Amino acid sequence: MAEKKLIARDDGLVELKIKIPEHLYRAYQRCSWIITNETGREQLEIMEEMVLDFLVKHEC
Repeated sequence: MAEKKLIARDDGLVELKIKIPEHLYRAYQRCSWIITNETGREQLEIMEEMVLDFLVKHEC
């Protein structure tokens, strides 16, 4: 269901591209914006948490 595209970067991070329905994209953008503004956390930290939560949930 998800298309993954990895691109190496100088900062040690890689880009992960996924395809999801538009309503999920909007919900994620809205939620991450709220978290960023309420907690002061950076978007990259929120993205990393999302991926870690997915891996833990699926016992990867």
